[in-house]
Amino acid sequence: MGGISGFFSWLFGSKAGVLTLLGCGVVFFLILAWRMEKKTRQEYYNHEKSEDDWDLFDDDDEDE
Repeated sequence: MGGISGFFSWLFGSKAGVLTLLGCGVVFFLILAWRMEKKTRQEYYNHEKSEDDWDLFDDDDEDE
């Protein structure tokens, strides 16, 4: 039980432990986002863009 206590003490109590925790969190969420994007592309592989679709980086200014 002392090993587990020591590990959590290192993980949350030291600078290296906190940086490791943050790094692992970033890697975990990058892998999760990549997997979700891959599944979405497989599901909507033949989606054609229509008039109702919008794009976050839409540079076409129709108001001008």
